[in-house]
Amino acid sequence: MKTDRRRFIKAVGTGATGIGLATTGLNFTSCTSSSGSKKEEDGQIIFIGDNIAIAETTYGKVRGFIHRDIYNFLGIPYGADTKGKNRFMPPQKPEPWTEIYPAVYWPNAAPQILDNFYANRYLAFTDYWHYDDVSENCLGLNVWTPGYGDNTKRPVILWIHGGGFTSGNSIEHPEYHGENLSRKENVVFCSLNHRLGPLGFSDFASAGGEKYAASGNVGMLDIVAALEWIRDNISNFGGDPANVTVIGQSGGGAKVCTLMAMPSAKGLFHRAVALSGSGLKVGEKSNSEKLATYILKEAGLNPSQIDKLQEMPWKDYYGLTRTAAVKMREESGVTGMMGGFSPVADGIFVKQHPFFPEASDLAVDIPLIVCSTFYERSPSSFDSSLEDITLDKAKELVKTMRGFGPALGDNGSAIIEAYAKSFPERKPIEILSMVLSNRKNAIEMCNLKSKQAAPVFLGWFGWNPPMFDGRLRAFHTMDISFWFYNTDIQISHTGGGARPRNLAAKMSGSLAQFMKTGDPNGGGLPAWPRYTAGNGETMILDDVSEVKNDPDREARKALP
Repeated sequence: MKTDRRRFIKAVGTGATGIGLATTGLNFTSCTSSSGSKKEEDGQIIFIGDNIAIAETTYGKVRGFIHRDIYNFLGIPYGADTKGKNRFMPPQKPEPWTEIYPAVYWPNAAPQILDNFYANRYLAFTDYWHYDDVSENCLGLNVWTPGYGDNTKRPVILWIHGGGFTSGNSIEHPEYHGENLSRKENVVFCSLNHRLGPLGFSDFASAGGEKYAASGNVGMLDIVAALEWIRDNISNFGGDPANVTVIGQSGGGAKVCTLMAMPSAKGLFHRAVALSGSGLKVGEKSNSEKLATYILKEAGLNPSQIDKLQEMPWKDYYGLTRTAAVKMREESGVTGMMGGFSPVADGIFVKQHPFFPEASDLAVDIPLIVCSTFYERSPSSFDSSLEDITLDKAKELVKTMRGFGPALGDNGSAIIEAYAKSFPERKPIEILSMVLSNRKNAIEMCNLKSKQAAPVFLGWFGWNPPMFDGRLRAFHTMDISFWFYNTDIQISHTGGGARPRNLAAKMSGSLAQFMKTGDPNGGGLPAWPRYTAGNGETMILDDVSEVKNDPDREARKALP
């Protein structure tokens, strides 16, 4: 599985990330052209009041607002507060309310460590992270819709944020806004927050017995609860509960894959999109249970005292789990997701690894889009001294430089040679980046999925932005604003303007077609064939998009 960009950059020593400028519900920017905008801006564009944007839910009425003709309902509770007795437990239903709930601002972000968030100021500028309150009362979702109560059943999309399984939130980047896609394609856009890290994935099932049977997967069960809310409520917001697409990027892509192996999620979604997050496997139960024993030991508790962990402040619990995880790594050698806080294949809540040894049969009827970027890890983005390295220097760096996985060591030199041979037009820094960002897991996932009846479509995003003298390249998260028609919102990624907007129009149109039919064709991109293992059909997404058959196949043969 690919890790999230912020955690990766922090881990390799570039520093933690920065919180972006505040992106409140009033700070949207249309992605349409400016023609005629003067007349629009001269009139009122946001509306809120006693009789405006009132919708029914199974728990009570909610009030949103209208912005540029799109109804915004933000921070709707889909589950109860997860602190105290609800910690480590499956999500509980929210308490019904009698007063109209003010669904006008984002839900709380799940607890996570935000220390030194501004440390890398270039990254803060580029990604514009946005956080509000961090709280265990975090089970909320956002809905954008063109209309409701109009006898229209619109396709529904649920955005699942990235950040591995430990960080992030539903509006972390400005490009996560659902308004523009909702307006352009007449769809209902939803996003959610859910439990993360030690509060979402501490597996006390073995130590604590039946009461804690679900504890290793409650963060994923939160997402299932949100899908159940959509099933039960989205028709009140103009959506079709029988046509739901789940989409996620990085850790969100891995969450999408995990949902495809969860019996409780079966039937709650009908199409899936995994961007730069190839979740072949989740955690092993033996490792997650071992980590639980380290947590109890660090807390000085025996298994009969797990309830005491529900009482301590969440920051204290995070502190002891970090210490426990370090000790486990040092003593057992288990690293990464396999030894950390992530979903676990327990055979009950997560039936199997999503794509290992085969694709989960729960997803046999789910069409899938898989997409990654050319340069998920772009080493010279904020370090111009690396831009003009030689191929020999790339061979030296690749031995110890981490991409989205472990360093390649002595294998690296031969891999650089193989990629340079397959892509002779690329600069050495680009070859290094492609190696660090290789598609091995994405290809493996597509090969396994292609054995099933429902199709899989493979994309490879190569559009390079002009920012930082062109050094950002098609990096991790770069494609999100294009799928959601938000290239004029996340301008710190794209630069804004007609060039990225033209590709965004085609990609968002193709995504909408996929939502409606399970096939992206007819949305603006060239003919996009379903992927087959034999041909490796890949849609190259760029200013001029085209299909190529497995363009890096020979290069990938050099990968271990």
